[in-house]
Amino acid sequence: MSDTPDTSAHSAQTDWRDTVFLPKTDFPMKAGLAAKEPAILERWEKIGLYASLREQRAGRERFILHDGPPYANGDIHMGHAMNKVLKDIIVRSQSLMGKDAPYVPGWDCHGLPIEWKVEEAYRAKKLNKDEVPVAQFRAECRAYAEKWVAVQRAQFERLGVMGDWADPYLTMKFEAEASIVGELLKFATSGQLYRGAKPVMWSPVEKTALAEAEVEYEDVVSTQIDVAFEIIDAPNAPELVGAHAVIWTTTPWTIPVNQALSYGPEIEYSLVNVIWNPSTIGNYYLVAADLIESFVARLNAAPTAMDSNDKSVEYSIGRTFKGSQLEGATARHPIYNFLRHSREGGNPCSETSATMDPRLRGDDEEADKRLAFFAKPRPFLPGDFVTTDAGTGLVHMSPDHGEDDFLLCKQYGIDPVFAVDGAGMYRADWAWLGGQGSVINKKFVSADGPICADLRAAGALLAASDDYQHSYPHSWRSKAKVIFRATPQWFIPMDRSASDGFSTSLETSGGGDDTIPKPFASSDVKKPLSNGATLRETALDAIARTRWVPARSENRIRAMVEGRPDWVISRQRAWGVPIALYVNRATGEYLNDPAVNARITAAFKEGGADAWFAADHQTLLGPDYDLADYEVITDILDVWFDSGSTHAFVIEARYGEGTRANLYLEGSDQHRGWFQSSLLESSGTRGRAPYDAVLTHGFALDGQGRKMSKSLGNVVDPLKIIQESGADILRMWVASTDYFDDVKIGKEVLGTASDAYRKLRNTFRYLLGALDGFDEAERVAVKDMPALEKYVLHRLGMIDLELKTAAEGYEFNKYLRLLTDFAQDDLSAFFFDIRKDSLYCDAPGDIKRRSYRTVLDILFHALVRYAAPILCFTAEEVWQARYPSEDGSVHYLEWPELPALPGDDAVSTQWSDVRRLREQVTEAIEPLRREKRVRSSLEAEVTVPEPILSPAALAELFIVAKVTQGDAISVVPSDYHKCGRCWRLLPEVTEDGTLCARCDEVVA
Repeated sequence: MSDTPDTSAHSAQTDWRDTVFLPKTDFPMKAGLAAKEPAILERWEKIGLYASLREQRAGRERFILHDGPPYANGDIHMGHAMNKVLKDIIVRSQSLMGKDAPYVPGWDCHGLPIEWKVEEAYRAKKLNKDEVPVAQFRAECRAYAEKWVAVQRAQFERLGVMGDWADPYLTMKFEAEASIVGELLKFATSGQLYRGAKPVMWSPVEKTALAEAEVEYEDVVSTQIDVAFEIIDAPNAPELVGAHAVIWTTTPWTIPVNQALSYGPEIEYSLVNVIWNPSTIGNYYLVAADLIESFVARLNAAPTAMDSNDKSVEYSIGRTFKGSQLEGATARHPIYNFLRHSREGGNPCSETSATMDPRLRGDDEEADKRLAFFAKPRPFLPGDFVTTDAGTGLVHMSPDHGEDDFLLCKQYGIDPVFAVDGAGMYRADWAWLGGQGSVINKKFVSADGPICADLRAAGALLAASDDYQHSYPHSWRSKAKVIFRATPQWFIPMDRSASDGFSTSLETSGGGDDTIPKPFASSDVKKPLSNGATLRETALDAIARTRWVPARSENRIRAMVEGRPDWVISRQRAWGVPIALYVNRATGEYLNDPAVNARITAAFKEGGADAWFAADHQTLLGPDYDLADYEVITDILDVWFDSGSTHAFVIEARYGEGTRANLYLEGSDQHRGWFQSSLLESSGTRGRAPYDAVLTHGFALDGQGRKMSKSLGNVVDPLKIIQESGADILRMWVASTDYFDDVKIGKEVLGTASDAYRKLRNTFRYLLGALDGFDEAERVAVKDMPALEKYVLHRLGMIDLELKTAAEGYEFNKYLRLLTDFAQDDLSAFFFDIRKDSLYCDAPGDIKRRSYRTVLDILFHALVRYAAPILCFTAEEVWQARYPSEDGSVHYLEWPELPALPGDDAVSTQWSDVRRLREQVTEAIEPLRREKRVRSSLEAEVTVPEPILSPAALAELFIVAKVTQGDAISVVPSDYHKCGRCWRLLPEVTEDGTLCARCDEVVA
């Protein structure tokens, strides 16, 4: 009997479509995510997915990603979406790896962002917030925060973020406020708290001190001036007497409160003889030798002191002096002569409105004080911060308005004078400047403003121009300029004792809005941390013990902590947690009594922070203290202290004392914000960081790489993307980015994410269809499978290890790329393509078809799990399409357990060679397809050199009619006839449309 079946009974015209086993599924190719996702969310809420998952994972190794609190003050933006999605992907991936991975979302509900919004509402009604009772104002702030917490919660949930939305943490909850004040009292108890007056960044618009993290830098154009100070004494260089030391500054408003000049001891200075025009005698000015040319250039550019002829400045260079020779020298403030002459009714140089101010005349006590302040000689002080990078090499010192100024002047016993008030204006009692406007007002500090006008009248303004471009700090809420301003504030010292600051005993300043602390008279009252280290040292040690992702971010926060000043924790606001301390009016020391502290925290637990403002303070103090002896502090805590304490009332309160987070994750700006405040708070109270690892992501930019802004009209709204395309598209974009750096998002970028999503969705659709009706009876043991199936499982095992490594390293762009490339290249374009013939045409019981479907089942269970952390909605849809259940979910599943395969690198290498050869063959067939000599690869016969596998096996893998061995790859059309069922061209098919042996047997 012939081995070839007799197919003569089958007509070439027979339609065999009903005998082909095509994939079958109701899973749609079109996603329709925007409509489907809300229904999936409702189902998750109905089955209590998050709570059920906590029950299932109870007792497992725990992974805690601690959520950094966003401000509850508006709709979410793309930065929010990117941050929350990335957190959710990480939490879900850790859960997939079998861990108990809770996620407690939270909000920052205190501070200026919310208070500012409530104030805006008052300003719109032309009402003054300061006239509103504090209880009413705080209640409005609380209501505002509650409103936006509800809005943002719904928006975050719509992103697919899974967490304890029923019980999020809010910094304004009573227990949170009690914990925050408890953390503050820990600093107070250990002596790591002092009140002092030193320059801090101050917002004149918001009338409060700001933290470094609340400031952003913008390019501005300022007024630059060169001012001459007459040298009146120089013991080491007498010839300098009568000459003028020149300072350069971009803050003219600080000149009236100048109290010293600073020089670089190693800098060389020269006397420059400036000849303003041929008819005048030259003037001698002391400037750094390296800066003479730039100094003269400014004189030429802004000829303030020249006559009306405006002729170019001529100059000659005289004697040179070492900076150290200026030790002991003094200069006269240029305003002194101006005030003296004005007071006497004279006019030193020219008529100005300032010289006619009646407040400058008379013999009253205030006028005497003013004249005495400016009459005091200004000493020359050595400063290691003085350079020759710009200016004149001499720096004017105002301890009220600069960190270096303050520290250097304090070293020589020179204290601030607190002349500028909280609104940024000179106090009404401060000479002639009170009430003339804010110092951040361009008009006030311009070359024609009152300061420059008075310096010009005094003959001291050598050059002034309103064209200096530079970066300047602004409040990132009001967007207004900030200033450095000395005010009494509460500080946490970084590495020096409390006695280095100012005492907490106060006296009035004589008409101003602030109080001036006296210097400490007592000895060092600071208690060191438990290990004897300073807060800075402890924090730096904690940084070294923390995993930073990416690793380069460690250098960023280390540099910030190394160079940061003492932490100013007080704010002059109304909404937040108060600094709940009592300060002894006689000694200036705050009360440190455990019993009092316990009563304070108990009051906060019962009534929240509001309790402090309505408290019976005598009751809180108890019978041992008289309230009359104590000042009740009402300053508000820096909101960064609030959020820096969240580890205490979220992590430790929920998971046990001493527990710390596995991971903090925020944008790169939080190295100076939440990462750092949390580090300092925990280091100061626990001697360690509150986290094991910190991940930093970049910012979301528009498609052209620009910062998003309403003015540019380039804002990409995540809520609109969700509404139009669905959250999974946005989630896929987040995972696809190299989020350790800034990332772009726009139509083109989202289009790429959508294309990748469609390909992955189609992979799942194919798997669902191809697995229709699959059951365990069909399963084949790996050892009995064909080589191709074993190879694909080998590839799956390799990908599995790489995916887990990427997930553990938080490299989800790599993770997603591995997943999509495997689905597209290894499966769709290779494995599925080759085996579709077996799936469609082999008999259901055929070992090859059963092996293929067994591997498809393994792939399905692996791929749906791999995709679930990123495509949380689609993975659920896929899982329910195959395993419909009222209370089941793909998110209960754990990392797939793959069948064991013997490691065989030789097999992997062999198949890599086969795949390369397959690509070369496909490329060689393409010209024949274009020329329409063949319609598909099935109609081609291929010659290849040295076949890696048998010709029959290669023909199946290449999906061609025949493979033979030859000298090189070549392709010709086949002369075989096509099977009417499987469409393969085979030698046993006698005419087109009749059946091959395999198909004849299956049909029979």
